[in-house]
Amino acid sequence: MATPLVVSEVAKSFTMHLQGGIRLPVVADVSFSLAAGECAVLGGPSGAGKSSILKMIYGSYAVDRGQVIVTHRGNLVNLATADPRTVLAVRRDTIGYVSQFLRAVPRVSARDVVAEPLIARGVALSDARGKAEALLARLNLPERLWALPPATFSGGEQQRVNIARGFITDHPVLLLDEPTASLDKANRAIVIAMIAEKKAAGVALLGIFHDHEVRQAVADHIIDVTHFAPDRQAA
Repeated sequence: MATPLVVSEVAKSFTMHLQGGIRLPVVADVSFSLAAGECAVLGGPSGAGKSSILKMIYGSYAVDRGQVIVTHRGNLVNLATADPRTVLAVRRDTIGYVSQFLRAVPRVSARDVVAEPLIARGVALSDARGKAEALLARLNLPERLWALPPATFSGGEQQRVNIARGFITDHPVLLLDEPTASLDKANRAIVIAMIAEKKAAGVALLGIFHDHEVRQAVADHIIDVTHFAPDRQAA
C-alpha cells in the first residue's frame, strides 16, 4: 500500500514576543505515516496540538525540527524545508485542506469559492462550476444561495461551502480540521459518506473530529497526540 505522507520527529513551539520571548513548546517527536485509502484521526484533549500538526503538514506553520515528507508528482518533498513556491504547488496538486472556518472572499459567489481549486488546476470554468453545484446540492445548500457570497451565510452553511471546496478535487492527501462541527445529523452523515468515497478512491485522509459518532464512523486508526507532548518527550 502506498504511503503518500510520512511525518518524522517533528517538533513545534511558539515564541511569545510580547512576553519577553518565552518559548511555548506545543509538540515534540511527532512521528507517523499515512497510507493511501485510510483515514487516520488525531485524538487527544483540546490544546494537545492536533490543529498545529495539521497546519505544519499543510505548511501554514513552520516546523522547528523534523521532516514532513509528501509524495508530490512522483517525487518526495520535505515540506519542513520546502520553499514557498513548492509549498503552493503541493497545496494545488497534492494536499487538500478543510479548515474549521471558511475564508470568505468578498463578492465571490459560493459556487465560485467551491470551484476555484479546480479552476486553479486548469479545469474549464463551466465544468468546475458544474461539479461545484453538484457538491453544494449534495450538501443541501439551497440553490438560491449558490450565486451569493458566503460571508453572510450561517455557520453551518459556510461550513458546507468549505467542505465542498475541500472535496471537489482529487488530491491524494486530504486534511480535515473539524469539518462536521457546525453540521446537523443529516449533513454529518453525508460527510461521512463522502469520506468513505475518498478512501475507496485511494485518498489518504488525516482528520480531527470531536464528534464521537463521526470519529468512530470514519477512523481506521487513532493517533494519540498526547504521546507527542513536550514534557512527555523530556521525561
